Amino acid sequence: MRVPPAARKSPPQPSPIRGEGAGSGQWRVIALATTTLVLLGLGSSTHAAEVRDLIKECAFCHGDAGVAKDKDVPHLAGQQRDYLYNQLQAFHSGKRPHKEMRYMSRHMTEQEMRAIADYYASLPPR
Repeated sequence: MRVPPAARKSPPQPSPIRGEGAGSGQWRVIALATTTLVLLGLGSSTHAAEVRDLIKECAFCHGDAGVAKDKDVPHLAGQQRDYLYNQLQAFHSGKRPHKEMRYMSRHMTEQEMRAIADYYASLPPR
């Protein structure tokens, strides 16, 4: 007995989006690169150079890769994006008191706070 072609079910195809099949590593690299570009502000109106300048200011205390050298300063690498953004807003508004962070955040725009939060959230946690 022959099964008509329309009734035949083909096996599900691997999905590179779900990390299945050959070449799935390439999709992960592409997704990571795209995410990194957006997080660094290349996909928005905040320019990459401006983000780097903002991060330079943060790095004095929080380290180049978001890992602080001083035990009293928190690591930022790998923190949740929303948490970082909310903390920057709280320092900026004065709701969270901290002399240095209030000073550093006093002129930050919402876009700059988001860019900083995106950057540190994109780094591997320590």
